Amino acid sequence: MEPTHKPGHFHGGLRLNYHKELSNQNAIVAGKAQSRYVVPVQQHIGAPGEIIVETGQCVLKGQMLTRPTKLISAPVHAPVSGRVVDIGKQAVPHPSGMPADCIVIENDFQEQWVERNPVGDRYNQMNSHELRNIVRDAGIVGLGGAVFPSAIKQTETNIHTLIINGVECEPYITCDDRLMRERAREILSGADIIAHIIKARECIIAIEDNKPEAIAAIQAAADEDGTGFFRVQSIPTIYPSGSEKQLITLLTGKEVPINGLPADIDVLCQNVGTAYAIHKAVHEDEPLISRIVTFTGKGIKQTQNLEVLIGTSIADCAAQCGGYSDDASCLIMGGPMMGYTLSSDQLPVVKACNCLLVTTSDEIHPANTEAHLPCIRCGRCVDVCPAKLLPQQIYWYASTHNFERATEYHLFDCIECGCCTYVCPSQIPLVQYYRSAKSEIWTLEAERKKSNHARERHEARERRLQQQKREREENLRKKREMLNKKKGGPAESEIDQKKTAIEAALARVKQKKESLSVAPKNVDHLSADQQRQIKEADQRRRANGKESDE
Repeated sequence: MEPTHKPGHFHGGLRLNYHKELSNQNAIVAGKAQSRYVVPVQQHIGAPGEIIVETGQCVLKGQMLTRPTKLISAPVHAPVSGRVVDIGKQAVPHPSGMPADCIVIENDFQEQWVERNPVGDRYNQMNSHELRNIVRDAGIVGLGGAVFPSAIKQTETNIHTLIINGVECEPYITCDDRLMRERAREILSGADIIAHIIKARECIIAIEDNKPEAIAAIQAAADEDGTGFFRVQSIPTIYPSGSEKQLITLLTGKEVPINGLPADIDVLCQNVGTAYAIHKAVHEDEPLISRIVTFTGKGIKQTQNLEVLIGTSIADCAAQCGGYSDDASCLIMGGPMMGYTLSSDQLPVVKACNCLLVTTSDEIHPANTEAHLPCIRCGRCVDVCPAKLLPQQIYWYASTHNFERATEYHLFDCIECGCCTYVCPSQIPLVQYYRSAKSEIWTLEAERKKSNHARERHEARERRLQQQKREREENLRKKREMLNKKKGGPAESEIDQKKTAIEAALARVKQKKESLSVAPKNVDHLSADQQRQIKEADQRRRANGKESDE
């Protein structure tokens, strides 16, 4: 079937050595049960959930361990039945290397599930809000690596195009490839549920053309569906074609606006693993307690894809894969382009863990922020940047902590694909600088918001105290008036009026006295009789003034 939109192309990109054959030849294998599982509280973008279990409490498989308290959040669930033996800080796989809150469960090996009530095919009679709540309560997040809570992405309705992302463009990783080959029907079932939630009018399943087996399996499932709603689209193998914005451009010819979302152009993207997890949540009432992880690289003895319970130790998984080779040198979570190095394998598998790559010294060299050469302004990073940025400019401002200028050059539009780092002749770990700058900006922004919040609280307190003072003074005035009325005396306002009248009368008397105290007249030139008459007149005037005062 021909695409409904003329396919586009995105700027830049790379053609890489993919090494997919190391791990895509064998079927998915179930991970072995372990005696202890470490479940991090926060395995998603957004706020961590509220812990609702206690140390010593017995839990069932699939039981909710944390409850989301904010809009952008997701719960975590018990991967096995057993007992909570610890709640506290544990080492987790994260670029910062910092410990995080975790719930440690001791496996009782009884596999006792929490009570389950699957919706099944009845989801067609449910509204979008009800289905989103199922997705939210199941703790489902984007399993392509972004781990953004899926229920939030599905908030917009009447979206024209749903894209199910099976591209998996990162080298070495094959978990989505094997999932599509083996569980194509379940993926389309999950896609249909998502389409029902967002009221989509078409669904495109995008797969890179280096995965012919996956394309064939998904196409067979779409043909079996027979509705014509699903369309399988093969796209060229070029990195990073699986990135959300680049994939939308490839399939539709449209570009997501700067600082915009796919919903702004009537599109929603979800990973094939996310669609599969939604199928299990609706049809089996199973929360997200496991995921498929690719264990690959020359440093691991048996490369394969394991379906691993969340919280399983990476070391235990490596042991199931035969252990490490003698020349293993580096453990990377994710692929070589966008992944990050782990300092230890004594860490739990989390929802974001799609691949654990064990490399040798001659395979991949970890980036070093101190050992690189200066930038020579060759412009190669600009040529390959799929987001059409100026990586060398962002690097310059990020490395000098001029975050305002870095932001002006669209730092936050960087998808951290690693193309610029890959082609840099000076071996500058550009993406590391970008990630560090973003982290610092987020920290500063959080501190600014905290400071503004404290200032607003202080100003509100001052206004409240002033208002309380005015109210107290008014209440005291009213009480005095009431007391005066009870005693039969005049009200306070009447007293004020009388005081004003008395003061005015006293002022008039004073003025009159001053007018009577006239300076002595010069009467030396007058006759004695005239002087006597004037003196008598003055005496009469003074006498009249005294009488009026009395």
